[in-house]
Amino acid sequence: MLTVVPDSLESAAQEAGGPSVSLLDELVREGARRMLAAALEAEVAAYIDAHTDEVDESGRRLVVRNGHHEPRQVLTGAGAVEVTAPRVNDKRLDEMTGERKRFSSAILPPWCRKSPKVSEVLPLLYLHGLSGNDFGPALEQFLGTSAGLSATTITRLTVQWQDEQKAFAARDLSGVDYVYVWADGIHVNIRLDSERLCLLVLLGVRVDGRKELIALADGYRESEGSWADLLRDAKRRGMRAPVLAAGDGALGFWGALKEAFPQTRAQRCWFHKIGNVLSALPKSAHPGAKKALAEIWNAEDREHAQAAVKAFVGQYGVKWPKATAKITDDEEELLAFFDFPAEHWIHLRTTNPIESTFATVRHRTKVTKGLGSKAAGLAMAFKLIEAAQERWRAVNAPHLVALVRAGARFERGKLVERDPTHETADGNAAAEAAA
Repeated sequence: MLTVVPDSLESAAQEAGGPSVSLLDELVREGARRMLAAALEAEVAAYIDAHTDEVDESGRRLVVRNGHHEPRQVLTGAGAVEVTAPRVNDKRLDEMTGERKRFSSAILPPWCRKSPKVSEVLPLLYLHGLSGNDFGPALEQFLGTSAGLSATTITRLTVQWQDEQKAFAARDLSGVDYVYVWADGIHVNIRLDSERLCLLVLLGVRVDGRKELIALADGYRESEGSWADLLRDAKRRGMRAPVLAAGDGALGFWGALKEAFPQTRAQRCWFHKIGNVLSALPKSAHPGAKKALAEIWNAEDREHAQAAVKAFVGQYGVKWPKATAKITDDEEELLAFFDFPAEHWIHLRTTNPIESTFATVRHRTKVTKGLGSKAAGLAMAFKLIEAAQERWRAVNAPHLVALVRAGARFERGKLVERDPTHETADGNAAAEAAA
């Protein structure tokens, strides 16, 4: 049986009247070291046993033990653990290359200095605000060493992220069908550039209901030309026209959408629209206006929403016609979500999936006083979204997304099982064909 508690630590704990925090850390590290050593020994023993029948002309085994490697430290979730890995002398020759075969541990490869979990933590800490120069001091006390935690490590990571972002931007989209999309432009500061970085973001809902990043590009002030370039590129790579697109009404996105996907319906974001309406009203009118606007976007169905629009215009239209015009001019686009499943309304009426995701980007740029370059900013935003995407939940009632793509009709948020008009037309066509 493997004994985890060494005598020295056990006696020290007894003298202290119980394990202290530092003693617990040492206990965990010592246990990790012993368990890792036992696992490596077992792995080597199994490898040698598997080749005991292979011998040379003199009858000597071709695969035998050969002492141990030099001790090295490996960063793990338990801290820095010193490892002395066993060595194997493998005298067999590879028939293809003619070179000697080598034993490589699956548990601890020769190049490994950090466990995969620690390697995953480093970019996440950087993305969420820890400066590259702060890694050593911040993690040395926790892990017991600062080896492998230099700013150079993060620099190499950022270069890798840029390559991953470029590969993502060039991927094939013909095998994925996005039924709903959200579009928004996010502005972040750049330390080495006088202009702010404008990130054009396109998120989508697949037929199975899962949310996914479609495209992320550097645009110019959310212009129609920048959005047109992004949408044309997505279409060229095989993207199919979505059924509904949601976004802020001020975007150049809408003009570009009409050009690239003219059949896609538009849904204005209510979060942005409410802000636009309130900006045209005095602060004293804000509480009542918010309540009146909520009666529209949170209505039971389209008919009740249209009645709430009329009530809003009747209450505020005489004094503040510009405020009410912001609703009436875009009424059709603001109420488009009512023609889709009621379970999806909460997802479609705002661009919240993008806003909530990019809260982490804004936090990161505040900590670092802006990004170093546009390329670095684009790569960092891509990695943040990629990390957040793993936690995104599917839309409500995901099975209904496929019906939306199939052209099913919904009234008051419910699926219309049969359309009498279509049924009559189909019946007449069948009768004519029979005659």
